[in-house]
Amino acid sequence: MRPQEGRRGEPAAASSSQPAPAELAAGHGAPPAPPVPAGPPGLASPPGAAAGGATAEAIAASAGAFLEGLARGSRGRAQLAFESSEREDWHYVPRRRAGLAIGDMDDRERGAALALLRAGLSPEGYRKVEGVLLLEGILGGIEGSPAFRDPGRYHVAVFGQPGPQAPWGLRFEGHHVSLNFTSAGHAVATTPAFLGANPAEVPSGPRKGLRVLAVEEDLGRAFLASLTPAQRQRAVIAPTAPLDLVTEASRRAALPGFDGLPAAEMTPAQRAALIRLLEVYARNFPDDVAQGHLHRIERAGVERLHFAWAGSAAPKQSHYYRIHGPTHLIEYDNRGGDHIHTVFRDLQDDFGDSLLARHLQEGHGAPAGQRP
Repeated sequence: MRPQEGRRGEPAAASSSQPAPAELAAGHGAPPAPPVPAGPPGLASPPGAAAGGATAEAIAASAGAFLEGLARGSRGRAQLAFESSEREDWHYVPRRRAGLAIGDMDDRERGAALALLRAGLSPEGYRKVEGVLLLEGILGGIEGSPAFRDPGRYHVAVFGQPGPQAPWGLRFEGHHVSLNFTSAGHAVATTPAFLGANPAEVPSGPRKGLRVLAVEEDLGRAFLASLTPAQRQRAVIAPTAPLDLVTEASRRAALPGFDGLPAAEMTPAQRAALIRLLEVYARNFPDDVAQGHLHRIERAGVERLHFAWAGSAAPKQSHYYRIHGPTHLIEYDNRGGDHIHTVFRDLQDDFGDSLLARHLQEGHGAPAGQRP
């Protein structure tokens, strides 16, 4: 159990023996690079998921069906105003949450909620979320706290009215899951997207050996192993892994600069392997959304991506990596070698920043780049 994931779900201070997030962000004492813009880029760049029209339509239809099938009291819990501050108040620790919990739904309502989740994810992404919920029950057995580690404590919240007429949002969230969708017009933004796994590998019982986020771990370590000694010296930014993701559950995932090994200094084979690792995260979403993210990364320049590692290269030991480019950030942290946190973030379109700015300008004449 991580310090910030205790029974009260309250963040704990980092140990003084561990590198602070700022130290990790800056690497081995190198001068920080210029800040990376994280806000809406205006009309010069398309929204993060401009290619996600089919997914936007699918989740709107599924969200509408989910809400229509709820009793009045349940619908009042599940549906909040789009302008609610809850929409951007995300986290991945156990805590009180807005929305309607799966455990408070009947079978029909739960089926509609899961259909809504399937509409926003690829089959592989949905399988991972199923696995995370399964792990929650397993963790409850390991800890002897089944009431606290309850797979029914995952909440669905719909912000606004689903459809193409006005912006609306969707969140599915609980311990080790935070999936945030923002839709406007016929497009959808899909970040921040967090998935975690504890245990990273189930130690015993009927599910012994299950590794829900195995590919994220194995491909990351394999990529580090593919580097030459000189490349590895550039890539490894700290000898110990952080206690958590460096950006944590921040509203904006800003880092002071690009650290680690730039893709411009990788071989073609290494660059292709880096893209394969990045795709593991992007392809948790349907193909139209994933391609939207990947095309923007390519347009911004694959050679501008940076790979950074911290901690041990050995299995079952604490380790961390990130992929950071002009438009996107991926962080993976494995504390103690058996407790994984991952996040996929769009530096221009988390919570639909760019998407909403464009929607306002095109529909209501708001200035380019203005946040709604």
